[in-house]
Amino acid sequence: MPLAQNPLSVEVELPREDVALITVDGYLDVDTATEFQAHLANQLHHGRRHFLLDLSSVPFMDSSGMNIILRVYQETRKTEGSVHVIGPTPAVRRILDLTGVSITVPISESVDEALARADEGPSVPEGPGDQSL
Repeated sequence: MPLAQNPLSVEVELPREDVALITVDGYLDVDTATEFQAHLANQLHHGRRHFLLDLSSVPFMDSSGMNIILRVYQETRKTEGSVHVIGPTPAVRRILDLTGVSITVPISESVDEALARADEGPSVPEGPGDQSL
């Protein structure tokens, strides 16, 4: 049985008690999504409300990764938390933009920017007028 072609590395840091900074390195796809989901579920279980997802080292993401991001977004909304994507690569940013995920889940260029946005309160879609979901 062959080993995974594109292993995933996930590191979790806690800038604050209610904030998980999750740094992902590698392909986020159907083969690796379960591992990513397990890390997020563990942080939810430990009461984290804000998730900062550093995707700057993810060269590729398919719908599996995108769906996990949307699921954690839905979970954090129950606790008035938030999800923020940090520094996605051009390929990942394109997927987030094409699917509309970037309208719902804010994209930041740095950890500091994402932390500041988390402190502002629940994320609100950007753009003219109120675009309630």
